[in-house]
Amino acid sequence: MKRFGRWLKGLFFPPVGSSTVRRILPYVIIVFLGILVILGVTSAWEYSNTTEFCGTTCHTMPPQYVTHQLSSHARVTCEDCHLGRAQLGEQIIRKIQYSYQTGSATILNSYELPIRAKNMRPARDVCETCHLPEQFSNDTLVEIKHFNEDDQNTLAYTYLILKTGGGTRRKGLGFGIHWHIENPVLYLAIDPEDQHIPYIRVENEDGTTTEYTDIESNFDVTNIDEEQLKKMDCMSCHNRTSHSIEWPAEALDSMLSRGEISQSIPEIKKIGVEILSAGYTSQEAALAAIESLPIYYQQNYTDFYQQNQALIEKTVESLKTYYIASVFPDQKVYWETHPDNAQHQNSPGCFRCHDGKHLTAQGEAIRLECNLCHSIPVISSSTDFVTEIKISRGIEPESHKNSNWITLHRESFDDTCKSCHTVEDPGGISNQSFCSNSGCHGTTWEYAGFDAPALRVILSEELKKYVTPTPIATQPPANATPGESNYAMIAGYFTKCTVCHGQGGQAGIDLRSYQAIMAGGNMGEIVIPGDAKNSLLIKVQSGEQPHFAQFSETEIEQIIQWINNGAKE
Repeated sequence: MKRFGRWLKGLFFPPVGSSTVRRILPYVIIVFLGILVILGVTSAWEYSNTTEFCGTTCHTMPPQYVTHQLSSHARVTCEDCHLGRAQLGEQIIRKIQYSYQTGSATILNSYELPIRAKNMRPARDVCETCHLPEQFSNDTLVEIKHFNEDDQNTLAYTYLILKTGGGTRRKGLGFGIHWHIENPVLYLAIDPEDQHIPYIRVENEDGTTTEYTDIESNFDVTNIDEEQLKKMDCMSCHNRTSHSIEWPAEALDSMLSRGEISQSIPEIKKIGVEILSAGYTSQEAALAAIESLPIYYQQNYTDFYQQNQALIEKTVESLKTYYIASVFPDQKVYWETHPDNAQHQNSPGCFRCHDGKHLTAQGEAIRLECNLCHSIPVISSSTDFVTEIKISRGIEPESHKNSNWITLHRESFDDTCKSCHTVEDPGGISNQSFCSNSGCHGTTWEYAGFDAPALRVILSEELKKYVTPTPIATQPPANATPGESNYAMIAGYFTKCTVCHGQGGQAGIDLRSYQAIMAGGNMGEIVIPGDAKNSLLIKVQSGEQPHFAQFSETEIEQIIQWINNGAKE
């Protein structure tokens, strides 16, 4: 040891008269060692920021690690989202704080299962370093493939135009999904997962605020703790964007769409969902149940199985792969564990606020309306050569502006609906008309407030505003002669118009009575007795652009006859 000490002393304090190389050598060694230390520390720091380190070394969390690898953010590190990007010094401080929390839980095995992320950085420090909401202004066409649970696994398509953009004046847009990000919206959640929100506050452009309270929550606005209010950001909705788990039905649809599972296998959608959804005591029991799938086809589809055994075996492997990557019994994680707020079918999602039950003091609700965020779904079968996706841009009747119209319309359906919509099989799922949309009907929307008792009482009074009055006159008699013409004969034709042109109607026009028709509207008289050609009513109905409520050829002929004969009462 003494000899080594003398050597070090001679190396760093060379005797007088030593060569230049020997005098410089100590400094070269110091610099070299310093570089090695810096490289080592840097490499260790970089490795500690990798997903592999977080998911498999620091604290083993298979559900989070596996789902992250399968997500669209697989190349984004855990560090980027959970600690956020910042200067090195701030990152070190954040990591020390985070390591203290997770490290102690790892050492003491004190995790609360299932694990839930806490103390996430704000979206502006995380999501918006890559995604800028203000730039998402265009709508997006979305195609969803769905296979029915029948013998043929019949394929159907759902088309939606997702209104991603909105809320920005930069492109003249009003509302849309990202309105919630570009406009201050505060909310109070009473559970860790933000699933129960009794209070919302919207800050308006003029500095005022609008408050909404869930009328069934018995929430007292005077007891609000301002520090508990959260501001909506990306993660208010996209809370599972990197760790989502498909539900069994969704997973089967995905695998059938990709061809990973053959659509030719009879009942595979139905049987696959049943096997995956059954409750199992362990993952081993689940895999054993999946491996028994061939027995079902041997017993029920013997000929098919004998000719397509390879397809069945491939399906078994696909189902097992899905289950292993989706269900983690030890960590108590499966598809129902963490609600996904970017939808509204398997958990409340959008309906946390847009359920029709959150009202202002004046009774105005946060709109429960599908086409705020997406167009009315269009369902198309695999045999449809052309699918028409209609975009409504016309005049909106006053009734439709009610914030709970989607609930009210079920009770106020009448002949006036025909003015703008096809109405065959109303409320059905045949998809033969606007009113028989299987994307809307035939599904129990569990989290919407359609049948909320407290809301039902309020809406029963609202409904009275939109009940179409019985026509004053009857349809013209079948045996009417060309010489006979008075208002009583054509009054029934105007019933379809009263949705828009009733009391306080659009353009000041009221078509509910003879006197109101003859009084005209904001643009003057609409009927000139004896001059149908120059009457505004006929000009609008005979124009190149069809009016929303269009008279039939027979109806317009009889109205023209009535006007030319003096428009008598």
